[in-house]
Amino acid sequence: MPVGGGRELPPVPGDGLQAEAFRSLSPAYRAGSLADLMPSVCAVLGVPGAVDVLGLGERLAGVDRVGVLLVDGLGAYQLPTAAPFAPTLAAISDISGISGTFGRTLTTGFPSTTPVSLVTVGTGVPPGVHGVLGFTVRQPDGRVLNHIHWGDDPDPYQWQPVPTVFETAAAAGVVVTLVSRSLYRGTGLSVAANRGARYHVADDGPAVAEGMLAALRSGPGLVYGYHPELDRAGHEHGVASPAWQEAARGVDAILDRLVHELPPGAALLVTADHGQLNVPADRYDLAAGPLADGLAGVTGEPRARYLHVVDGALDDVLATWRAVLGADARVMCRDEVIAEGWYGPMAPAHSARIGDVVALMQNRAVVVASGWEPPMAGRLVAYHGSVTAAEMTVPLLIVR
Repeated sequence: MPVGGGRELPPVPGDGLQAEAFRSLSPAYRAGSLADLMPSVCAVLGVPGAVDVLGLGERLAGVDRVGVLLVDGLGAYQLPTAAPFAPTLAAISDISGISGTFGRTLTTGFPSTTPVSLVTVGTGVPPGVHGVLGFTVRQPDGRVLNHIHWGDDPDPYQWQPVPTVFETAAAAGVVVTLVSRSLYRGTGLSVAANRGARYHVADDGPAVAEGMLAALRSGPGLVYGYHPELDRAGHEHGVASPAWQEAARGVDAILDRLVHELPPGAALLVTADHGQLNVPADRYDLAAGPLADGLAGVTGEPRARYLHVVDGALDDVLATWRAVLGADARVMCRDEVIAEGWYGPMAPAHSARIGDVVALMQNRAVVVASGWEPPMAGRLVAYHGSVTAAEMTVPLLIVR
């Protein structure tokens, strides 16, 4: 049984997920993933060399400006849960709800976590190519890099060397605007994911809607908005909690303005970086039992653990983690995970960032790392990062 209970968590609400949501889902690189979104949009806008992998051209015929709103944490499996609190979202999620709407799903990359997904969207390539491979990863000198709290060390142009789709589009004459929080401006993650876009500061939901509309009204181009509040409410209070419901209402207020005030020639695309699932209070913990044996470092996050092992301990660590976690995880060595294609093509310079062993958590299990990472990481209610359909499936909703 999992260990590590008694963490003074709030009651875990029901998130409505059925058994099907816990099946393993592979990333659909080059067939329908977040890596294919912006290249397809750029193809519609006439950027030379951009490929419309998603087949958006027919749906967006005649469009000369596109707004893309990424709602952090709004996985496809969260849409029915949000619908009672978000009538506009419910309507555009149903192709019969509003004239001119269309919906489908995409997969994230792996891990299904914010920094990986944001850079995957921004570069239009899988994680193995761009090199942002987890929430936290190990640098060559042994230091841990938290991609959310990343400044200029390491240099984001070196750590993530792939040109962004925004740089390519801007070079082709497309006006590209990013609408996001002032907190993120100039961070390593924003530079890695969004360089090439001009930055419009929007520090709350209404400002995101206003900023996107202003940019769309100003003329042809690509406008990319980011809204984080639903994800935060899920982590801290749980999917379907009162706080999450209120955050869903906030998302709907943004959508209501965008849907009803789109200027002529514009289309709106709504997507997300991952889904979420609620996790019971009892968790596996590296501070209890044998899971810490043989480890020199731990990175990743509770649903996608990266284990850096001491010399000679690889086989023992694999055996121990498989025995302790059982059906709650797939535990593989680095080469196996890469060979199975979870990251897409892997640049050789990036592979060491992910650790010697990778634990892909299943069911509602997490492995918290007391003593290795901040305590708050083990006290959240909802998590993501692994390969279940609930975490890996995101919507792509289109409004004309």
